[in-house]
This record gives sequence, structure tokens and C-alpha cells, in this order.
Amino acid sequence: MKSEPANDYFIWKNEAVAQNFLNGVRDAIPLAKEQIDCLLRVIALTQTKVESFLDLGCGNGILGRAIADKYPEAQGTFIDISESMLAEAQTKFIQANSREGNSHENRYQFLLEDFGNKSWLQVLSDQNRFDVIVSGFAIHHQPDSRKREIYQEIYNLLNPGGIFLNLEHVASHSKLGEEAFDQLFVDALFEYHRQTDPQKSRQAIAQNYYSRHDQNANILTLVETQCNWLREIGFIDVDCFLKLFEIALFGGIKSRQTNP
Repeated sequence: MKSEPANDYFIWKNEAVAQNFLNGVRDAIPLAKEQIDCLLRVIALTQTKVESFLDLGCGNGILGRAIADKYPEAQGTFIDISESMLAEAQTKFIQANSREGNSHENRYQFLLEDFGNKSWLQVLSDQNRFDVIVSGFAIHHQPDSRKREIYQEIYNLLNPGGIFLNLEHVASHSKLGEEAFDQLFVDALFEYHRQTDPQKSRQAIAQNYYSRHDQNANILTLVETQCNWLREIGFIDVDCFLKLFEIALFGGIKSRQTNP
């Protein structure tokens, strides 16, 4: 597990890095459909209604879109450090709503902001409270001390009874776990890319994977450690709801007896 290195996650502001992820990696993440299904199931089990949600570090907005599809009356906020990611998220919403003849302007906001800095909270009004907060493969770019602070900030932003779910890249306990995850991801990338480029070899995919520019931005932490942080902050029903090697869906609920 890495511990408190220099923070390199600003690389995600780079257009080329962001586009490589959007066009060559995001849709290849193993069991992405099942991950989102689990996320929605946990939300449905814990929320009688969803009027507002936040997708923090939204990337192309895939998690927020899934919530919006299931709860079409909900107000949604999307935050990301990358202009390219945020533009992609907004474009996908515009396209989806255009097909359905709806307008997203009054229900969704897209905010360019660095949640690695505590000042990100200033983009939200004092009235901003959320029934659901999700994050996908984003918070792991922060040092552990900042991760825990973000979880506290998320707790403060939730309505009583609201839920936080983090779909995240987490640390392995062993080299075996790391190798199993890497092999799985390379296989998934190979299957994804050979649909459009049958001549591309698995060896070439693997070389790109192990030499990618963004890997130094990963600061991985055990899921058990992060769940303990959530409990210490005050979250209840904290659990890891899904884990596939280094991919984990975990989170918890803000008690209804706790003041905002």
C-alpha cells in the first residue's frame, strides 16, 4: 500500500490522459454493469426516495446517469477536476435528454472543481444536501489524510439517512492480489480493444497498461481501512458490498439521529 506520496492526480487535467481513459479504458472496466447494478440495489434498499444526488469525481458521469435514469425527478450535481471529463458527462446527458425530448438544464449542474482541496465545498450552497453521494475511481488519487477528510465532508453533505457509496480502486493485501487484478484488467482491455482493432496484440495492451502515465496518481488503500474511517466518522451500516480483486464498492449511511 502506498502512503502519502506526492499527489500526482493533477495529471487528470491533461486532455490526452483524460481522453485516453474515456475512449480506451472506462468502457473496458471489468463487470462495470454488475457494479452499477449493485450500487443501485443498495440505494434502493436504503432510500425511500431520491430527490438529490452528487457524483463526486464524476468522470464521464456514468454513475450519476445510472441514478438519474432510475430516479428521473432527482436533482443531480456532477463535480470533476478535468474539463474533458466534465464536458463528456454533460454531452452524454444532453444527448440522452434530447432523445427523450427532455431538458436537463434545471435538474443537473456540472461543476469544474478540485475536490482534493477543501475549498471545493464553496461551489455548493449552504442549502446543498444530498440523499445520495457516489464516487467512482476518483478518491483513491488523494493521500490517505485527505481521503478521510473527504469522507467527513461527504458525511456533512448528506441528509440524515442519506447514503454514500464509493466504487473504488483499492489496495491488495498481497502481490498475488495485485497480479490477479492486473491480469484481469489487461484481459478486459484486450477484449475491448480487439473489437475495433483485431490486429492489436495482448502484449501491446499489457505494455501500454504497465507504462501508462496516470498510474503514479494512484494512492491505494485497503478497503477495510477505509470502512473503519467511515465508522469512526459516524456512518452506520458500513460495508463492502462488492469486491473483485482491487475493485470495491463500499460505503455507509448517515444516521437519521445525527444533526447535519
